[in-house]
Amino acid sequence: MGKIVAQAAAQASQSGHPAVIAVVDRVGNVLAVFRMTGSPASATIPGAPNGDNIDIQGLSVPAEAAAIAKALTGAYLSSAGNAFSSRTASMIVQEHFPPGPSTVGLESGPLFGVQFSQLPCSDLAARFKAAGADALIGPKRSPLGLSADPGGFPLYVNGVVVGGVGVSADGVYGLDGNVLDTDTDFDERIALAATIGFEAPEAIRANRIHVDGTQLRYSDTAYGSLFDVAGATYAQTAPALGSLVAVKGYFETAALRAGTAYGSEASGLRASTAAEFSDRDAFVLTDGSGANRFPIRAGTDGADIAQPLTADEARALLEEAFKVMTRARAQIRQPLDSRAQVTISLVDTRGQVLGIVRSADAPIFGTDVSLQKARTATFFSGAFAGAELLADPGSDVQGFVGKVRSFLSDANALTGTHAFADRSGGNLSRPYFPDGEVGTANGPLSRPIAQWSPFSTGLQSALVLTNLAQHLQYVTGASATDTPQRCTFLPEVAAGQNRLQNGIQIFPGSVPVYRGSTLVGGIGVSGDGIDQDDMISFLGTHNAGVRLGSLGNAPAAIRADQIVVNVSGRPVRLRYVQCPFAPFLDTNQQNVCEGL
Repeated sequence: MGKIVAQAAAQASQSGHPAVIAVVDRVGNVLAVFRMTGSPASATIPGAPNGDNIDIQGLSVPAEAAAIAKALTGAYLSSAGNAFSSRTASMIVQEHFPPGPSTVGLESGPLFGVQFSQLPCSDLAARFKAAGADALIGPKRSPLGLSADPGGFPLYVNGVVVGGVGVSADGVYGLDGNVLDTDTDFDERIALAATIGFEAPEAIRANRIHVDGTQLRYSDTAYGSLFDVAGATYAQTAPALGSLVAVKGYFETAALRAGTAYGSEASGLRASTAAEFSDRDAFVLTDGSGANRFPIRAGTDGADIAQPLTADEARALLEEAFKVMTRARAQIRQPLDSRAQVTISLVDTRGQVLGIVRSADAPIFGTDVSLQKARTATFFSGAFAGAELLADPGSDVQGFVGKVRSFLSDANALTGTHAFADRSGGNLSRPYFPDGEVGTANGPLSRPIAQWSPFSTGLQSALVLTNLAQHLQYVTGASATDTPQRCTFLPEVAAGQNRLQNGIQIFPGSVPVYRGSTLVGGIGVSGDGIDQDDMISFLGTHNAGVRLGSLGNAPAAIRADQIVVNVSGRPVRLRYVQCPFAPFLDTNQQNVCEGL
């Protein structure tokens, strides 16, 4: 740990850019936060394009929070099959993919909206505890969600991701809006120097992975351009160049800490037992004392619907989705023809978790995201969606209901008349509709393009703005009270619980689950390519229906792809799911979702 900090500090010192340096383990435990003498106290988020800042645009955030968010991003997005940096994240969350002046008119990034995951209010993300046996049980939250600001990298030992490092030195918490040039980014250089001896294997770095034919970016800095920092030691670094600093809610004792071993009980993620899940490759989330945090169970919404999901049905849905995953070809892994690895979450109509399972090497970020996706599809498909958004105390949130109904020319929209997959809601959450077509108006769940940025996406960011503000006040000491472990201020459906406890997600990978024409829950998938996520959720639900005969996907007649919107005199149909061609490793079968 000290070696990583020392190398970063040595690079920062020699370049004349004192920095705040954060190191985390694979499940997000903060192991070090080091502030160099003279480093900026804060980093400023870019403002809105039109100057009318909203949500967190233009906000100054603690440099420690920025560094932690970058470190978590490097750790959470990476696995044994892919190494992604915060620069990679920047590339895949913007309004065009790839982002650049000559790519205008292309669709949005494949993980558009993922920056609003791992939120500090998430009910899934664990919170640091200063003492006790469960003090380091993960996966942990991030103070700012995932980061799109270059300066965050994963850390590897013998080809295995063990954590991440993040750096804040330049006073800006932004993104790279043009991947067609090469930047000189001092945050990135300092962070890359920290990884010497802990480098991601070259064969799995983001620049070896292509999405829709586009090569991803890992770093604009080469190792050869760095100063010689291999001899730096922590003894030379502290206190000569700075010191460890406490960060409330994340690193409350200023002392270097050892990480937890991923897969151990102490890490909060471990192999399932035979009683917990049928497939022996499955991992579950644990409380550190041996208990599964999210065991498979029946629906909690018996007061709301006639026949809630049973425990056997929940098990079948998760098992069948997991089976699809084990056969699926990965999209974002090396080597080619690797098996997909994802997290799968199932919820009832109240958004309560009925089970979460994941493969051993699924990226950590997908744990929180899969649950966001499951809840989002269920929420927007329910009869309660419009009414509950209108009951939010924020007028900004309330206003999105009218925008949707006007845009769709449907006064009954958001009352359960249609089934929305995350791909459907994502269509409505883009700053251009159809996605990427410059000159068209924004979707009704998005900000207009003149005001939009990855820091203010629309309903997604509006729902959690108060939570983020509460948390940053807590981190800085301005408030003694942290944000609740419950995102959004929607009405409660049970004591202390609403339907969107960790926010919403607006990129594909989920479907609602129906019993006939009645909504009974939703399933979300995340970790290895959005088309794969769509297929695993959709085909897994279908296969569970074939197996049981009692449930399945939404009836075709009410799916969101039956909605047609008039755009400048031409019809544009919403999407529901998009499954990849020839997706399986064990068969040449094509169009596996067609006709289902």
